[in-house]
Amino acid sequence: MTQSAHEGRQGHAVLDLGSRRHKGAKIERLLGLDQRPGRVRLLEIGTGSGGIAHYFGAHSSERFTVDAVDVSDVRQVTDGYRFQRVDSTTLPYADASFDIILTNHVIEHVGDTVAQLHHLHEVRRVLAPGGLVYLAVPNRWMLVEPHYGLAFLSWWPHAWRTPYLRLMRKGDVYDCEPLMRRELEALARTAGLAPRNASVAAFRATLDIEGDKGLLPRLIARLPDAWLSMLEGIIPTHIYVLRAATEASSP
Repeated sequence: MTQSAHEGRQGHAVLDLGSRRHKGAKIERLLGLDQRPGRVRLLEIGTGSGGIAHYFGAHSSERFTVDAVDVSDVRQVTDGYRFQRVDSTTLPYADASFDIILTNHVIEHVGDTVAQLHHLHEVRRVLAPGGLVYLAVPNRWMLVEPHYGLAFLSWWPHAWRTPYLRLMRKGDVYDCEPLMRRELEALARTAGLAPRNASVAAFRATLDIEGDKGLLPRLIARLPDAWLSMLEGIIPTHIYVLRAATEASSP
């Protein structure tokens, strides 16, 4: 996110701390962090309420050293981690500084494709050998756009989205850039990161951690993974685990 790319973009932080605890537990499970030996240096990009950074910083295992950055400070919980404000996608850390990096619903906010690619290049730069990245981004083909609650908003061509938003009296400027799977995977590979789609595993982990989510999710959860994978193109959120492309063939 260059300064000009961020200008005029709104904050869309999730401030519900309960949901952040659930998200932290899901990330911990998906990345297998309970099996990772030794100290874990973790960076959260776009910390929002601070709930996820706090989850790891206050973890009972006391294994996590946590840093967090955001373009604005709207934190509701501030202990257990170090925080810095940033004004672009450039990260204020040395190369290979972190074992785990979280970029949770951030990439759609940083700007155009150039800014999104720079975001991923910076993630790759500060990722240590053997490190993992958790990346979540809204699916462009989600039925209801989550930031503005408007059906089909992100389906329109880019130039039509803001006029549609204004027509429906939901806002003045559509300031998000949701991605399709192939777009996200191509950006990740260009940045030197190997993507693994973890959306099915994330769905199952969410049901297990959050409990009863209603009849339809429970019925969907009974489907085999192969069937659920066929629905990945239309689910609301793409969730990926990334690692350095040079390490992609290692176990």
